[in-house]
Amino acid sequence: MIDLVHIIGETTDYDKKQQLEVNKPKSWCKSVSAFANGRGGSLIFGVADDDTVIGLEDPQYVSEKFSEIVKSKLDPVPEFSLSFEKVDGKTLMIVRIEPGTITPYYYMGDGQQIAFCRIGNESVPATANMLRELVLRGSHQSYDSLLSGYKFENYAFTKLRSVFHARTGKEFTDDDYESWGIVNADGRLTNAGALLADESPVRHSRIFCTRWNGLDQAHGIMDALDDTEVSGSLVILLQEGLDFCRRNSKKMWYKTPDGRVELPGYPEESILEGLVNALIHRSYIEIGGEVHIDIFDNRIEISSPGGMYENKPVQDCDIMSIKSRRRNPVLADIFSRLKYMERRGSGFKKICQDYSLQTNYREELHPKFYSDSYDFTLTLYNLNYGIENGATESLPQIAPNCPKLPQTAPNSDSIEKFLKVLRLFPGGTIPQLSKESGFSERMAKYYIQFLKESGSIRRVGTNRKGYWEIIE
Repeated sequence: MIDLVHIIGETTDYDKKQQLEVNKPKSWCKSVSAFANGRGGSLIFGVADDDTVIGLEDPQYVSEKFSEIVKSKLDPVPEFSLSFEKVDGKTLMIVRIEPGTITPYYYMGDGQQIAFCRIGNESVPATANMLRELVLRGSHQSYDSLLSGYKFENYAFTKLRSVFHARTGKEFTDDDYESWGIVNADGRLTNAGALLADESPVRHSRIFCTRWNGLDQAHGIMDALDDTEVSGSLVILLQEGLDFCRRNSKKMWYKTPDGRVELPGYPEESILEGLVNALIHRSYIEIGGEVHIDIFDNRIEISSPGGMYENKPVQDCDIMSIKSRRRNPVLADIFSRLKYMERRGSGFKKICQDYSLQTNYREELHPKFYSDSYDFTLTLYNLNYGIENGATESLPQIAPNCPKLPQTAPNSDSIEKFLKVLRLFPGGTIPQLSKESGFSERMAKYYIQFLKESGSIRRVGTNRKGYWEIIE
């Protein structure tokens, strides 16, 4: 089997071609266009689809024809580099296409002018909205930075000003309008400014919120239990969306000797991050698309128009190390100033971490991210769904001398197994307890936290030199 990582490096986007089809340049030029219009990528010539190494008969001729065809068929001509690799005595040509800075890059041939984009492992013609975004990126502009047709004097920003003061303790000054990118020197609102006005004139900047009756949108006696449509400033959309989620989700709890432990159905920080992402990183170029919040018995789905920036499906990415690509940098900067998000773009990671820290978290309830070329959807699962008498607002008290688990926690056999290890290694570190018990370090931390909150163990001494005492 050919070692692709060794040949093409760390890039995740590549195409394999058995040969350079001189008479059918579109078959591979579309990949050149798509890579240049996206994050870059590599073409490997001399390899069959099943990874069989075929090799090139005349590598020098192939490289010359490749350069010649690209320069005549691509406009503008993207930056690329050629190299050769020997595999089993056969020569392969590796072409690295760099991410373009003057997008869109068009394929010109057969009487056509087409810009291609990468969707998954395919190079497809750019949609109208994709093409608009490529034009903006090529001109080093973003939708939110463009001037709108609205005058500053006709709009109020009381919500923006009050929230900024409430969340930062600072006063919003008149000079901030221009420095934040809300208005230009001539008093015209940018698109960001139009989106942040109390009565936003951007009609498709709305949230549709629905609490469905059951697990889907199927018709029943009563389809929806609650619904609302929100328009106005993005700040209003965020706050109203959060309020809708709060009133349509329930908390459970169980008593401990020192009080009680709350078990939220959804971590509020995860909902906040999901809504901020939907409002700030959505495509506003797509007219007729709104943000949707759909709440079912077992999950919340937050969907927004436009896939991932640069079109790579989010489900194909490593969520914990995904790089931030800001479709609307002006809005992202403003929401960072409002303390609603971080500049370094760690929202997806925070959503996952908030879930994993919940007492009633299970692996099967991990947040789900999905995107295609049209929409982005975040699914947050109800951590309390499936518990007996699902509408119950409390769980039984846990006695100090009995490490009985609430029904959302792992079974008692697992806890007893962990307690046996803890009796043998009361001063053990999390890695040691994980190794001796056979549970993951995350689960070991979870068991320690749960046993402590239930009054079954207590810490004696310092974190570094102390030990866990089991309360029999």
